[in-house]
Amino acid sequence: MNDSLLRTEAVSKTYQTPDHHGRLVLDHIDFMLRHGEIVAILGKSGSGKSTFLRILAGLVPPSEGVVEYRGIPVTQPVHGIAMVFQSYALFPWLTVLGNVELGLEALGVSGAERRRRAVSAIDVIGLDGFENAYPKELSGGMRQRVGFARALVVDPDILLLDEPFSSLDVLTAETLRGDLLDLWDAHRIPTKGMVIVSHNIEEAVEIADRILIFSSDPGRIRAQIPISLPRPRSSESAGFRQIVDQVYTLLTTEPGRDGRRGAKAEPIGIGFRLPDASVQQLSGLIENLTEAPYHGRADLPHLADEENLVMDELFPLIETLQLFGFAHVSSGDIELTPLGRAYAEADMLARKQIFAEALLKHVPLAAHIRRVLDERPGHRAPAARFLRELEDHLSEEEVERVLDTVINWGRHAEIFAYDYDSEVLSLENF
Repeated sequence: MNDSLLRTEAVSKTYQTPDHHGRLVLDHIDFMLRHGEIVAILGKSGSGKSTFLRILAGLVPPSEGVVEYRGIPVTQPVHGIAMVFQSYALFPWLTVLGNVELGLEALGVSGAERRRRAVSAIDVIGLDGFENAYPKELSGGMRQRVGFARALVVDPDILLLDEPFSSLDVLTAETLRGDLLDLWDAHRIPTKGMVIVSHNIEEAVEIADRILIFSSDPGRIRAQIPISLPRPRSSESAGFRQIVDQVYTLLTTEPGRDGRRGAKAEPIGIGFRLPDASVQQLSGLIENLTEAPYHGRADLPHLADEENLVMDELFPLIETLQLFGFAHVSSGDIELTPLGRAYAEADMLARKQIFAEALLKHVPLAAHIRRVLDERPGHRAPAARFLRELEDHLSEEEVERVLDTVINWGRHAEIFAYDYDSEVLSLENF
């Protein structure tokens, strides 16, 4: 264990819901970051990836378990671990130099030394000449470079990155990612290890020495994939594509109760965390899958590339198609079922009928709302009633999103109506 930089043992995180029921977000995570290693974490939305990263940084305490940096317990932010966030989080009234110097000032570094180290970090990250510029003068990519400089200026052993490229356009993200890897491979930065949370599978395969796949609700390490391909890595190489396919397969195949693929899936209840997918997106994807070159079946990495969808956009659609019985996924491929093909070929009214039947059959929350409305004398119920029920299972933010999702699906299927002003659900015919 001499090469261990950072490790966790049985780390769990439970958030308290308004009614004091605990919601388990992370469940017994055992992890080790080794000297000279880049680890990427992938998982669907809700898998606790960012929460885990914040626990590693000492920003969020675990409910159970321990975090150790070089054998020392992490109970708060520690010198030696720095973090780069998805949002730039720059102070608009400070120059590039002022923003980069902030961390050093908090450490009590003298003014002259602060300036020397900040100028050096700005130079390393490729922003020399912009020391006196304000954030409003910079492009998104340049602002994120300031974020990297601010993290690197404290000479961190470990760099934690929370989707640092996701808010950038494709070309800017590719350039910044390449520059960071060049600095790492050339040992031009002091960092000994990195952990990156990503929503981009190809990005993770390009960067990481090891990929962790997190399952959802609660987050657990479902699989680990070592990557021995030399850098720089060609996204067109057979080895690269093989790993991408393996990741897609793991992320789109639901584990059973005992965590084994192929085991009987656990039935969902009204508190199931519904994927965030609109009917229009679902219909569009089904239609595209029926046409050339797919003809009902597609390789998921190829589909993502062709439809220009990142993981957080594609997977909710795929999950919903599987939930409704419109498609099934195996070995990284998606194939429309007969029901999915029937939906694609149907006219609007027939599609609504197919959608309504699938919604009531496969989404317990939708069936529960319809049953309550059927049984009430006035066939009406406030949305708040269902929000309260969902609070036993989901976070406050997720409660509202899930109910919004099922309301949108139910209105489209015409199994119930919703009045936005009064926030009341009712049956269509009453």
